[in-house]
Amino acid sequence: METPVSEPLIACPAVLALELAPGEAPARLELTRDEAQALAGLMADDLRDLLPGVEASRFAVAGALFDGVELLRPGFPVFATLDELARRIPRVTTQGGVVAFGTHEGHMPAQPLVPDPRYAGGPMRLVPWMLLAPAEGADDLAQAMERELAAKGEAGPRTADFLMRTLGIRLEHARYLTRDDLLALTCVQYEHVNLAPLWTMLEAALLTPYKEETALGSRGLPLHYAGGRVSVPGVAGWFAREGTQRGNAAHELAGTLFELRQYAALLAAHHVPLHLEGDAASSAGYLVEAVAEADPALPAPQLYAHEAAGLGMAAVTVAQPAPGKARVLAHGFPLEPNALAPMLEALASRYRTEPAVHTLGRMLLDEHGGLTAPAPSVH
Repeated sequence: METPVSEPLIACPAVLALELAPGEAPARLELTRDEAQALAGLMADDLRDLLPGVEASRFAVAGALFDGVELLRPGFPVFATLDELARRIPRVTTQGGVVAFGTHEGHMPAQPLVPDPRYAGGPMRLVPWMLLAPAEGADDLAQAMERELAAKGEAGPRTADFLMRTLGIRLEHARYLTRDDLLALTCVQYEHVNLAPLWTMLEAALLTPYKEETALGSRGLPLHYAGGRVSVPGVAGWFAREGTQRGNAAHELAGTLFELRQYAALLAAHHVPLHLEGDAASSAGYLVEAVAEADPALPAPQLYAHEAAGLGMAAVTVAQPAPGKARVLAHGFPLEPNALAPMLEALASRYRTEPAVHTLGRMLLDEHGGLTAPAPSVH
């Protein structure tokens, strides 16, 4: 596979999707340079059978196993890095136009090609590859990839056997997919688990980052994509104004916060920042919703933790004790387990109080459905 070096090349990105047998996990996530070259040779043989005329293109493979969230990030950094490295290789050093990248002395040639072990537990691993096609035939090749890989893109037995022996795993399937196929598959997966609004945000970030997009969470929380980030309104204020409060309002708010944590985790995995509307700073695993300034005539603010089943500390309210009704200054929402301590420190510093937390044992709401704090007893 090769093309004259003087012709412009168009990248056609794709993956080899490895569906692991139940209970299986690869012994490692990276291949050595020799292993990657051997795999690339086997994959090239498969593609010659699937895509007649593919020899006119350069074929590049990253010898690493990724999760889908690592490949579907703004700018597609894994594919962009593979593209850049493949174009640097002089034509005379390639073997039949096949270029592969693996570890040398334990290191991949570029950081974006290093899989993150935090995402290694899924049932599917993805090996990125691409064809660098001459511009005049790139559209036809891309269409052939979409058509042929979807219809009969199963990897050959030699390719699957090499992967199983090299990585010490059993595979249910090994199949070639275009990057668009991967996008469509991920969309279906997220919709299946009731995360369609999140996919709307991710799709905008991946494919049309210059446009704005809006969606509503399954509980009505507005989501807004713009400028590379997803924003949500102040959750407590929105819930008191517009949230669903039928029956048990505290239960409804807890459900909204659970959904928000799901969104936050997946957005973080896809490297799309989440923040509050009007807050220029992206979250560091938590959101802080400011409500009011402290009243110097009242006692020092204190921190109150709202708790809910399945969430632990669902929210923390900063409030000043006041006769009749506490003066609420802010709410903090931890979105990641390791974000609670830094959030408490940030709230204590910002509102000049002690980081000690008064646990309420429940979600405490006022008559409007707003998060609140207990008022001191009047004697």
